[in-house]
Amino acid sequence: MTNMKAVELRPAHGGGGLSIASRPVPKPGRGEVLVRVRAASLNFRDLLVADHMYGALPETVVPLSDGAGEIAALGEGVSGLVPGQRVAGAFYPDWITGPITAAARTRSLGANMDGMLAQYALLPAHAAIPVPDHLSDEEAATLPCAGLTAWNALFNVAALQPGQDVLLIGSGGVSVFALQFARMAGARIIILSGSAEKRARLAEMGAHHLIDYKASPDWHKDVMQLTDGRGVDVVVEVGGPGTLEKSMQSVRVGGTIVAIGFVAQEGAGVAPRLVIGKSVNLQGITVGNCAQFHEMNRALSLHELKPAIGHVFAMDDVKDAYALQRRAGHFGKIVIKVD
Repeated sequence: MTNMKAVELRPAHGGGGLSIASRPVPKPGRGEVLVRVRAASLNFRDLLVADHMYGALPETVVPLSDGAGEIAALGEGVSGLVPGQRVAGAFYPDWITGPITAAARTRSLGANMDGMLAQYALLPAHAAIPVPDHLSDEEAATLPCAGLTAWNALFNVAALQPGQDVLLIGSGGVSVFALQFARMAGARIIILSGSAEKRARLAEMGAHHLIDYKASPDWHKDVMQLTDGRGVDVVVEVGGPGTLEKSMQSVRVGGTIVAIGFVAQEGAGVAPRLVIGKSVNLQGITVGNCAQFHEMNRALSLHELKPAIGHVFAMDDVKDAYALQRRAGHFGKIVIKVD
């Protein structure tokens, strides 16, 4: 096979900038692997790339940071991986271990370098992460961004302990992964959702308390009541300006808020007195490193945890997948099967 099917994105054109193209199959160089991609998944971040709100971007790029498949070929000098082995790509292929640095986040899949929405993708060998055997390709494709972000937030940043209280916002990919991980860790989970149908699904997945933020716009008061006035230990904060101040009011003195997104973009700024007065640990994060990805996968395998997939699209229906992500009409993850 000399050519492959790929999706190309022209940033700044939004959903209208997506098209199906034929490209040469890349060849792995020294230290690289060629992956036959079987599935890819979307994140809110992919909308930022499409709308040219993610820094300097090329005129055309293969989108999506998240994808999984099997190794098709090894470049010179690669060891520890074999053809046919199932892997997923690391969001930041140069962030191997340790804290985030400017150099480590210079390159990211599906933004300033080609991503995973093509039949074949090139990855540095260390960024091809073996996936748990119990997961399908579609499930494995959800791990690199949403899964690892939730893992990093709860266990590396917040150091979540059994019996602690966790507040989650909505039913998108990160929040649902965080629900599954917090449940696995023995935490008590409070989660916000404006949809009765989604609240029912979140309850089935193990959420202990559900709050309808539409019916209760002052939901921080509900959180404080549920925790006997103490506040939660950890907030995984995906809303940004639209939710951060109420998250501050919901967390306990000395608690941790991990800021990972801004999907609720309308809202006021945060008063410094809330941060100072409660001695809040407010930490921003961006996904996680390759070592953490391996760590997460070991836990997934041990507990046989399966990601929640809301919708699966064909590659030719990529614009519909983006449209669903844009209107937040999904539960869990949106996946695209690669032909």
